[in-house]
Amino acid sequence: MTPADPARILVAVPALNEAAHIEACIASLMAPEAEMARVRIVVVDGGSTDGTQARLRALRDRFPNLTVIDNPLRLQSAALNRVVATCAAPANDILVRCDAHSVYPRRYVLDVAESLLARDAAVLATCMDAGGTSGFQRAAAWLADARIGSGGAAHRGGRISGYVDHGHHAGFRLDWFRRVGGYDASFSHNEDAELDHRIALAGGRIWLDAGIRVAYSVRPTLAALARQYWTYGRGRARTVRKHRLRPRLRQMLPPLLVAALLLGLPLAPATPLALLPAAAYAAAVAMVSLIALMRMRRFCGLWAGPAMAAMHLAWGVGFLVETGFGHPGALPDYPDATVTASRRHAARSRGGRTVSG
Repeated sequence: MTPADPARILVAVPALNEAAHIEACIASLMAPEAEMARVRIVVVDGGSTDGTQARLRALRDRFPNLTVIDNPLRLQSAALNRVVATCAAPANDILVRCDAHSVYPRRYVLDVAESLLARDAAVLATCMDAGGTSGFQRAAAWLADARIGSGGAAHRGGRISGYVDHGHHAGFRLDWFRRVGGYDASFSHNEDAELDHRIALAGGRIWLDAGIRVAYSVRPTLAALARQYWTYGRGRARTVRKHRLRPRLRQMLPPLLVAALLLGLPLAPATPLALLPAAAYAAAVAMVSLIALMRMRRFCGLWAGPAMAAMHLAWGVGFLVETGFGHPGALPDYPDATVTASRRHAARSRGGRTVSG
């Protein structure tokens, strides 16, 4: 690959209450310092109250190429739009998106830019490797990287590079980002897949580079994992509704499972066969736990089955609730002060312009 000129790269790091992680994140992104000193890195803070802003002030003294701006709308989708609108210089033609709670491998930013420039792609996606420190996290991570947990998503623990319909966003060509209007700032989740769909409609392509990998920690508890997948299901339903899409089979299986379980309960007194879906899924949960136990060779593998149920059922319920009770203009739950601004920003974004928050 041809080395990327660091002056062409703009890095955006959305953050909200990341005091425990922001220093390690920024330090990892700055390596190697000799080259990265010419890359502008922008942290977009959504109003942190945990000391994140104080740590960012100290980091600015250490790294002169670090900029901090506010994100009144708080969401990551709005943060990325705001960076492009207010911080992109004429020389910038590559945007690299990073997460404040991650630690990145050396040369990550440069590798993303060089991989993107080497291909006819509007977006570069990278693979995500799940992990964690607790027994539950290790079991859930094993599941998340398996087909039964991720539904076969190529960027979840995948090993094959190629063009894909969707992946974990790492880099953009800025002309493509602007051409389609950036992220829909009313989306709190699934904003990446929604943007990928619009890029594909415009003729852009997404390259998944399996050689560039990002490690992430899964949620620490069963309840937190369920809340995460509830929002994922709602986000996917909003994307389906907005673009009048036909969901793929793997996306319909969780809501169909939830519907079968809910219908089976009132019908059980009349026909015990109505409980067959529940019995079959309970058996599948037990089987997954046993498989994880044998593969991981640790008793914590028994958490894999409950983790699978939390992921599938929460995603399915979120999808059904959003499908049944949401509407095209619906927004996630925001603090009251940001609702009006979020609606105004979303309306302008849907008009095809990238605007600041």
